[in-house]
Amino acid sequence: MKQKKLRVGAYCRVSTEHEEQQTSIEAQVSYYTEYIKENDKWEFAGVYEEKGISGTNAKNRPEFNRMIKNCMDGKIDMIITKSISRFMRNTLECIKYIRLLKEKGVSVYFEKENLDTKDSKGEFIITLLGGIAQEESRTLSLNTKWGIIHRFQQGIIKVNHNRFLGYTKNRFGELVVIPEEAKIVERIFTEYLEGKGSKKIADGLTADNILTPAGCSKWYPSTIIKILGNEKYIGNALLQKTITLDFLTKKRIKNTGQERQYYVENNHEPIITKEVYIKVQQEKLNRRSTMGLKKKDQGVYKSEYALSGKIKCSQCGKTYHRCHWTIKKERIIVWRCGNRQHNGPKACQAPTIYEKDLFEAIDIVFKTLIRKKEQFIKEMEDTLTKEKELTDPIQKEKEVYNLKDLEWDNKKQRLKEMEEIFETSKQELTEYNDLYCRKLIEKILVISEKEIQIEFKSGIVLNGSINTKN
Repeated sequence: MKQKKLRVGAYCRVSTEHEEQQTSIEAQVSYYTEYIKENDKWEFAGVYEEKGISGTNAKNRPEFNRMIKNCMDGKIDMIITKSISRFMRNTLECIKYIRLLKEKGVSVYFEKENLDTKDSKGEFIITLLGGIAQEESRTLSLNTKWGIIHRFQQGIIKVNHNRFLGYTKNRFGELVVIPEEAKIVERIFTEYLEGKGSKKIADGLTADNILTPAGCSKWYPSTIIKILGNEKYIGNALLQKTITLDFLTKKRIKNTGQERQYYVENNHEPIITKEVYIKVQQEKLNRRSTMGLKKKDQGVYKSEYALSGKIKCSQCGKTYHRCHWTIKKERIIVWRCGNRQHNGPKACQAPTIYEKDLFEAIDIVFKTLIRKKEQFIKEMEDTLTKEKELTDPIQKEKEVYNLKDLEWDNKKQRLKEMEEIFETSKQELTEYNDLYCRKLIEKILVISEKEIQIEFKSGIVLNGSINTKN
């Protein structure tokens, strides 16, 4: 009776480019193909090869998983591989797969260690050697981590530019600006400061057939938010934003304080000015505090009107909403406390404000601001100087701006912007103007039906009177 041939497959893996240079995957494939075919008692069952894949976890190894599946389907009787570390660095997973294959009658032969899992002593030795391989992997991970941190401390950074809108790399590995893409980045920052929400910006880019950083046709609000918060657009780089949770699973998580972060300034050419970036970060904080009251509105910033999200109730702290009333067949626009609007007068007794009365009150405040602008600006400059003196010095090469620094720089910039607007737009500021309300007003507090308090983005606070005619 003719003896059935043993169906033999081989598994090859290289985990790094450096290793691939030393022992090419092609050479391994060629070697095992010939080695198996030369044995008359064996039937060639394929070579499963993987390049640049870590050996600590089987989850992300497609060829390894395809090989195991073929074993389970009865297509392979024996696997040959270079060593235990090539097969699996994780001891527990190594033993798990060896036992799984053994139950199916499939053995694994490790050339370097000269071990065959069909041998009764094989599992004990494999457990021992697998533990050593796992410890080597842990040591390698720690050494790699130390090397990365050392480069961070030296200000040496590595940025993946493949999905980084606005930049590419030159032959020296330095980030350089792509002018056409830089215009898209500038557009996103500009539109956000003009009052558009992330969804509107995303929809506009999609409508204009502009591709995303990943080369897709559809833009999402989350992509816009990431771009707006990326410090690399001002030429800086925050390092170690994410960290590896476990050297075996290779799972990365957001670094929320587990490891030290490093902040490198002037690393490359900026696309956005520092002043614009700071204003955007502050605006993000402002919008976050003015989200809707209802659960379905959470996380959505509505910017259809210049005063949306800016008017606050002094009684309950909630946001005023723009509403339409019909009185004697006449359509009237009013602003109402969202808490009272949704939950009734028992929840809040805040007054309803007619929009035209509100606009008139804002007009008067603007006129007062123009008339006494020198006095107000001088007072704010003195206040900001005192605030800055109280702020602890920041080691900018190693730390990120804290919130106080952000607020101080933002107010300083807004004060400068206010001065410029005063000089160029005196006539327009004598009447209500949506654009300047967006640019200048931080918050309006409704104190009573006859009084409001306007806080400007520069920090100036003025009270205004509401002349109720209805």
